[in-house]
Amino acid sequence: MENQRKPDKRKKYSWPAYVANVRHRLRCPVQLPVLTPTRNLAYRCAEPIDLGCGELRPVALPMTALEPVTDPDQARREPEVAILAAAIHRTEDPVVIRSLQPAFDAIDAEQRSRYSDYLGAALPAAARKLLEDILTVSYEWRSDVGRASYAEGEAKGKAEGKAETILTMLESRGLTISEHVRQRITECTDIDQLDAWARRAATIDHAEDLFS
Repeated sequence: MENQRKPDKRKKYSWPAYVANVRHRLRCPVQLPVLTPTRNLAYRCAEPIDLGCGELRPVALPMTALEPVTDPDQARREPEVAILAAAIHRTEDPVVIRSLQPAFDAIDAEQRSRYSDYLGAALPAAARKLLEDILTVSYEWRSDVGRASYAEGEAKGKAEGKAETILTMLESRGLTISEHVRQRITECTDIDQLDAWARRAATIDHAEDLFS
């Protein structure tokens, strides 16, 4: 599975290598699914790659094809799909937002925090407030031990989620991310600092400027 955010001519050489390697290791037929943020990019990524002795046809899947989930049972069965679809469409539909509760019920605390942070960055303000109210009520802990354990997992997951958001923003803007920059972002646990970097990531010209 390849996640493709923008056109990249190098992929016509690296993708066949991925497929050949997996086919060699698993000894089975292989297809290359490519996830894209738009239908236009999916169309471009689906173009056959001439190998000189045949061709490779990537299976491009635009993320916008995911329909918002309104069925709580489906959200429980496919939590990642429900969360991702809501974020991609930036939905304000309260039926969709309320269906996210069973989706969050189906994933563990660390992932829950990461996904809630991801949705918080994607959803409009009104939808984000409704989601926060729903999750606050849903995950009210009765014991001090449970509350402390959950809070620790939430803090860790929230920091990781914000770090991932910053890296995604930098990558989507085509900025080169050195190992030093990536390590400093992913190792930071200060939420306020991560928030400041996230705001700065939208305007800087070089990834290193994030820390200026």
